[in-house]
Amino acid sequence: MSEQHEQPLDPQFPLHDDSLVVQGAPARHNEYGAIMAPIFLSTTYRLEDINTAGPYEYIRTENPTRQKAEQVVARIDHARYALGFSSGMAAIATTFEHFHPGDHIISSANIYGGTYRFFLDILGPRQVDYDFVTDLSTLSDADFKSNTKAVYLETPANPTLRVYDIAKIAKLAHKHGALLIVDNTFLTGYLQKPLSLGADVVVYSATKFYGGHADLCAGFITLNDKALHDELFFYQNTLGATISPFDSYTLLRGVRTLSVRLDRQIENVKAVIPALEKHPAVQQVLYPGWYSPEEAAIQKKQAKGPGAVISFSVKPGVDLGVFFEKLQMVDLAVSLGGVESLVCRPTTMTHAPYPKDKLEEIGVHDNLVRFAVGIENKDDIIHDISQALTLAQNSDVVLDKKVDIQ
Repeated sequence: MSEQHEQPLDPQFPLHDDSLVVQGAPARHNEYGAIMAPIFLSTTYRLEDINTAGPYEYIRTENPTRQKAEQVVARIDHARYALGFSSGMAAIATTFEHFHPGDHIISSANIYGGTYRFFLDILGPRQVDYDFVTDLSTLSDADFKSNTKAVYLETPANPTLRVYDIAKIAKLAHKHGALLIVDNTFLTGYLQKPLSLGADVVVYSATKFYGGHADLCAGFITLNDKALHDELFFYQNTLGATISPFDSYTLLRGVRTLSVRLDRQIENVKAVIPALEKHPAVQQVLYPGWYSPEEAAIQKKQAKGPGAVISFSVKPGVDLGVFFEKLQMVDLAVSLGGVESLVCRPTTMTHAPYPKDKLEEIGVHDNLVRFAVGIENKDDIIHDISQALTLAQNSDVVLDKKVDIQ
């Protein structure tokens, strides 16, 4: 059954990425030549006889609309296979079904809070060993054990935007017989293709940029290895956390504007960064490559652009409560990747599962704001952020309430 998932690595008529996101589910392959792939909502399918299995039998196992969405994401990633899930965490959790008690995993310490919680509260009790590395740029042979089975990372990292060399880490992991798993949510396959750089598995929260409109929840795994695909397809079908037909359709619709959205967001990011750096309330602006010239060179080498997520820290005395309250257009909300600009405070929101000392270890403090830049007019974005920051200056109020995103 898995053969129908496979995508050609070298299509007969190759397209640039900005064409591919539009033509990923081409009308010539759709029923009746439909320009937009139709939704198949049926939970089950008629079989010809008791000895003949059709391509589709039951919605959890296979669905035509989900298959179209998987094909599009696979093509954008230059992957042979993609598997669609009901959320990014479902994709991550299914990926880690590959590992068993006694296995060891190396992970960046700088990852999404929900993934960090998964390591602590799910993998740990399953007796899967793991080590968090504060700075993966220092990863060496000494970090690997005889039972190390994988390295896990985000690049750019959430929310510090640290950048790690995918090709270098892949080579080191493979030297020790380990997989490299990359969360590519912040850039998508449009801006960065980890499989082409040596990664073995790529995971996404497609709720973000692939959907692009804050109206669906989805996740994906992309990969090239058939045996590993077949194993993960088994877990996908058995565990059942698959993306629904309607969300598959919504993703197919949203992904068609991925390139124009990200291009506009990157244009806005390039205007917002210097405006923030000049504001007297801002202490530092974090973006892919900010940390060092070496990381800037890595980002330029392995990605086509910085993406649309940055962070910034405010100076002592700036009241973030006032800042969030006084915003007139930009909204205080978790998530990212939609057309709208959003801000949040990671320590009490997206990274609430981290203990305070671990957050400080990776450079995430209460004065840090994560900023998902949207497609609005860049002057309006800058004006709104600037006026709110100005009003928030000279206050010493501290916010302590945590909003744990379940």
